[in-house]
Amino acid sequence: MTQTVNTTSNTKPNTQAWYRPTFSPEHGVYVVLLVSFLIGAAAAQNWTLETTLALVCAFCGFQAEHPLVLQIKQRRSLKPRFLIWGGVYAVISGAIALYLYLNHPVVLWIYAGAIAALIIDAFSVLYREQKSVANELITFAAVCLSTQFAYAATTNTISLNVMGLWALNTLFFSSAIFTVKLRKPKTSSLIPAVVYHVIATIIIFALYWFNLLSPVTALAFGIALLKFGIIALNQEWYCNVEIQSVAMLETSTALTFLIIVALSVLPVRLTII
Repeated sequence: MTQTVNTTSNTKPNTQAWYRPTFSPEHGVYVVLLVSFLIGAAAAQNWTLETTLALVCAFCGFQAEHPLVLQIKQRRSLKPRFLIWGGVYAVISGAIALYLYLNHPVVLWIYAGAIAALIIDAFSVLYREQKSVANELITFAAVCLSTQFAYAATTNTISLNVMGLWALNTLFFSSAIFTVKLRKPKTSSLIPAVVYHVIATIIIFALYWFNLLSPVTALAFGIALLKFGIIALNQEWYCNVEIQSVAMLETSTALTFLIIVALSVLPVRLTII
């Protein structure tokens, strides 16, 4: 029996082996990235080869951040797996980013924003402030840049209306920062969440007032308000329910948000090249 146990142990794959790819466990960010990108593509009213390349670039750029963060957390020793796969993702993302820049120089502004957010996040991890509200807001704003990235890579321009969509996406997804924190005893107060949603609603109204968002697009933020209202009225349930249920709630509201916003900016027919 002992021999069998040892054999099983020896044949178990080493999850830390350098050749095993690293993947970010932040599944919520995948949803934010994809929804934001699809909204940008919908606003562009087209899907080209460069749109696809932009999606691959954004995905690999996001994956490159994960091993970097892990290496910073374990800064006393170098981890080849983190360095190798962080480098692989960075090279793929960088090569595509260069290609897109040569064809669409306007994306340089998006790159600058993403790099700035990465630097801020790296320092936040270094000083163990990565879970602060400020850093998480910056992170969501950076991930939502995929809206402008999809639009710029497809149309070679960035419009004020797309800036409005980026702000809408950032405010919508940042709502989760405050609702998820309600599950922790130290941050269970409703006051910060209420203040955030009031300010966010005012900003959304301002974007609508200045014609940066259509009425239907602006009203899509109501999904975040409805979700927050449900959570606030059922806080005890929300604080004790399994995390899988929270993830399902966030994903379903994100998909509903995507459908409403995408339909509000899409024409009758989406051209695909």
